[in-house]
Amino acid sequence: MNWLLSTKDGCILVVKATPRASKSEIAGADPEWLRVRLQAPPVDGKANAALAALFAKTFGIPKRSVEILTGDTSRLKRVKLHGVTAETVTSHLTL
Repeated sequence: MNWLLSTKDGCILVVKATPRASKSEIAGADPEWLRVRLQAPPVDGKANAALAALFAKTFGIPKRSVEILTGDTSRLKRVKLHGVTAETVTSHLTL
């Protein structure tokens, strides 16, 4: 899983986001990224906010613990989850 990297205070995910989907969900994983569908459009940061909300809900953390490191305006993003281990991510995802 090249899309998941463990850090000392959480983990980093490489995410490929697809905005304007029928619903927000984690759609699966490819070798290089985690595929995420977002219902929000990619304007005014709405898709990024939807991504943070989806990860916060999925992993039971506050939205402020989800940090988009790179890719604010791109479909390919690096997202850091503070306080969530890589093992927790893999156990929550049924891919």
